[in-house]
Amino acid sequence: MSDMKASEAKLVEYLNEAYAKEKELEVALQAHIGMTDAKTRKAYNKRLKEHLRETKQHAKGLERRIKKLGGRDSLLSAPREALSTGAGKLAAAAKGQMASAKGPLHMLRGTGEEEKLLKNAKTEYWNEHEEIATYTAIETLAEAVGDAETAKLARSIRRDEERMARYLERLIPQLTKAVVRAEIPAAERNSGRSRSSRARSARSRGSSSAASRSRTGGKRRAAAARS
Repeated sequence: MSDMKASEAKLVEYLNEAYAKEKELEVALQAHIGMTDAKTRKAYNKRLKEHLRETKQHAKGLERRIKKLGGRDSLLSAPREALSTGAGKLAAAAKGQMASAKGPLHMLRGTGEEEKLLKNAKTEYWNEHEEIATYTAIETLAEAVGDAETAKLARSIRRDEERMARYLERLIPQLTKAVVRAEIPAAERNSGRSRSSRARSARSRGSSSAASRSRTGGKRRAAAARS
């Protein structure tokens, strides 16, 4: 990699960071799919499976592009000089093991099944935005150094991540409401909204009554003036 131009080396570095994240998310998504009931959460389960396929495709596309630029795929997000060292390889292996461990740990989160799904979705949403930022940076860098192919790849992947982020943004309120139904007693739900609704209703009735009295008084005064 020492013969690479500075622009190519920086692109490979950024692409390797993105590749490491995609491989990490493959593990997490597989765990989340296993935790999402395909019957009760059919749409969510299906979307996770679709995004897992996208994630694997992203990793393959990144790997091909890295190799074409003269680099190599790695699970190590580090400066390029470290990639060829024994310490760099050891760190790469450790990073891969850490990514594999995250999936099972996610199964321990939350007080109930609904909350586990919510926490998973929040993690996925956070990851999507990290990836959007990563691919925005890659696209911008590629355009700045005249690498249209890398820019096109980054733009395509970013759009996939944005679609997933929008899906999760709509899903998170639904999952939160499911937590409320599962863990909050019925007597404690919507209490604040009910009080405010009653207060608004009382103010509305008061305003209507005052307006009615005002109109009645005006009619009486007008009648008295005519007589």
